[in-house]
Amino acid sequence: MAPLPPPPEFMDDVTASLAPELLSEILLRLPPDEPGHLFRAALVCKEWLRAICDPGFLRRYRAFHGSPPLLGLLHRRQVLQGDPVRHLARTTAVPLFPDPTFRRALDCHHGRALLHASDDDPVTGEQHRVPEPGIPWLIYTAAVFCAVSGCAHLDCHGGPFRVVFVATDDEDELVKASVYSSETGAWSKPAILDYGYQTWQERLQAITRGESYRTPYVQPRRGALVGDEIYFTLRNENAIIKYNWGMNCFSKIDPPIREVYDIALMEMENGSLGYACIQGSSLYVWSRKVNSEGAAEWVHCCVIELQKMIPVVNLIDEAFVVGSGEGVGVIFVSTGVGLFTIKLKSRCVKKVAEPEVYFSVLPYMSFDTPDRGTLLSLARTH
Repeated sequence: MAPLPPPPEFMDDVTASLAPELLSEILLRLPPDEPGHLFRAALVCKEWLRAICDPGFLRRYRAFHGSPPLLGLLHRRQVLQGDPVRHLARTTAVPLFPDPTFRRALDCHHGRALLHASDDDPVTGEQHRVPEPGIPWLIYTAAVFCAVSGCAHLDCHGGPFRVVFVATDDEDELVKASVYSSETGAWSKPAILDYGYQTWQERLQAITRGESYRTPYVQPRRGALVGDEIYFTLRNENAIIKYNWGMNCFSKIDPPIREVYDIALMEMENGSLGYACIQGSSLYVWSRKVNSEGAAEWVHCCVIELQKMIPVVNLIDEAFVVGSGEGVGVIFVSTGVGLFTIKLKSRCVKKVAEPEVYFSVLPYMSFDTPDRGTLLSLARTH
């Protein structure tokens, strides 16, 4: 019997017969909850890699699925406890690189991470070094964000950015803020918060009158970015300070509740300022909205009972709000069992990290693709 002919040679690329636009539509439907799917798909063949790395695919993928997934988190502890162990916790199996070293994680917005780093920290990937803001800080916080007006932030982390630095001045104990532009390479003139005691003489007079005076310490928590305004908190009664970085001016806002210490500010899905805290075993969320008379007021949004949702070590183990994910309706809650995310809409709870002394959790989210070499664009101050 004559030998059988060799089997036909199969094409290495099983998708060669698919039109590029059809392949893109198929890949577009890979679920975003596990970004590693995109990495694995890009390894199938050259056509898949080319489709996923197309500049327009990232924007279409983000627009198709809405808000980006949570890839991981950075965290910081209270200043008195010193700098946290250098750590970047992943919440997915996606291979994030590089794993940056830093003294303190300050903020994550629009595909950028803002890290306070030492001069001797080795850095790889895309990074920008930001000069000192010129404010001798006693305690501080900062934020980084895209500077392009009208940007949808689908794929903007290579463009111009701003850094806002807010601190309690170590010399005169006034709260000051300044904004850095990557386009000019310079900081703005510091704005000063007017809270009624601008000079030492005014403070002494207040004490003489029997008034209570406390230094306005800026909370080293992540701020909430809403339009041209960014919000932070003071330690005194959890007062909220609003900094308009475009106009370089301050104002002060009363919180919806004063009797709590661990809170999180966030941008709500409707573009308003949100406020979350825990009292007892319940998570409370407010939104600051403008009423029919044009005045802003706090509106109670929801109450979530945590007793059966978040595990605790024992009955005296407390739960604390330690952060939020902007635009995705996620609150970070810490207990003695670990760090958890709570989705406000679905009430879905997920453990994302082991127990730590969390003070401010910084989530980072991105729809990056394999050709980038890194998922983070680092803007750094030192």
